[in-house]
Amino acid sequence: MSSTSSTTEASPVIEALSWVHVRDGRLLCVRPEDRDRLYLPGGKREPGETDEQAVAREALEEVSVVLRPGTFERVAVIDQEAHGQAPGTRVELVCYTAEHDGEIVADNEIIELVWIGHAERERCAPAVRDLVGLLHARGLVT
Repeated sequence: MSSTSSTTEASPVIEALSWVHVRDGRLLCVRPEDRDRLYLPGGKREPGETDEQAVAREALEEVSVVLRPGTFERVAVIDQEAHGQAPGTRVELVCYTAEHDGEIVADNEIIELVWIGHAERERCAPAVRDLVGLLHARGLVT
């Protein structure tokens, strides 16, 4: 019986849930304090939350809008290197669209709102950059 010492450890994975909002061919992105890249409004699920509850809570906290129940649609799941995390850490970014009520305004730790087109995607964290490319390929982001 041979034993192999090459144990493959799985890379740490961060699950993040996000709200995807496109207007006039541009994707809403946010820049939190202490970050050098743009992200989507969203974050990690709290214990007991569904995807919709987590996305709705994060959208309200970060951009001050109320997402309408029953209008959520999963757009994509992006698996990519996690920006600003330990090497080897990955993010699984679960992306949803949803209709909203209220005016989009930066709130809490968000210091900048930016509407990104395909040409500006390099300003985004890697997972968001991938999403911009996907939305561009679908004709949603110019």
